[in-house]
Amino acid sequence: VQLQASGGGLVQAGGSLRLSCAASGRTFRNVVMGWFRRPPGKEREFVAAIRWSDTTYYADSVKGRFTISRDNAKNMVYLQMNLLNPEDTAVYYCAAAPRIIQSMIRFPSSYDYWGQGTQVTVSS
Repeated sequence: VQLQASGGGLVQAGGSLRLSCAASGRTFRNVVMGWFRRPPGKEREFVAAIRWSDTTYYADSVKGRFTISRDNAKNMVYLQMNLLNPEDTAVYYCAAAPRIIQSMIRFPSSYDYWGQGTQVTVSS
């Protein structure tokens, strides 16, 4: 699976961005899609994930502000980010895996495929 993330940029605190991730190279069916981020000087951390069934998972830090969605017909995954704050500044990565049990869905090591990352910078 090849993943291409896009949509990052510079935004003021309180603003919104929508990230997109295009998947190609194999069937998108039943693939778990996730978004992770790496803030400056920190480890990669879980942001959100979505199953083929549209079951979603969120990090507590983004719950209520971010929404993950997918368009299976287009092999696309999106991350709508609202009420952004400077702590959301990071490189954002999309990731994919054929299957993940719920208890492992927040761990980067559970994902087999990764996109190249897109920078999101939130100014105060």
